Amino acid sequence: MGVIFKPIITEKMTDKGEKLNQFGFIVDKTANKIQIKSEVEDLYGVQVLSVNTMNYSGKRKSRNTKSGVISGKTKAFKKAIVTLPEGESIDFFSNI
Repeated sequence: MGVIFKPIITEKMTDKGEKLNQFGFIVDKTANKIQIKSEVEDLYGVQVLSVNTMNYSGKRKSRNTKSGVISGKTKAFKKAIVTLPEGESIDFFSNI
């Protein structure tokens, strides 16, 4: 398996894709920008101008149940924002 796990498909990322030609991916925590760039170019056949990465820590969550309070934590992940040149685009829904 590669360093890219899944694309981020939200309203905010769809808007960025239309206006700024940027696309988001959840990637491996140990992946660097060079690895992310090469994998996006191989998978989608596009040229990548730049890659920005962000590390997100897991958030604490708790809920009340009949047996008391259950607390836990969401998973930590790394997000990559890939910028493409003008005229190129990634279509995530082409193979549905």
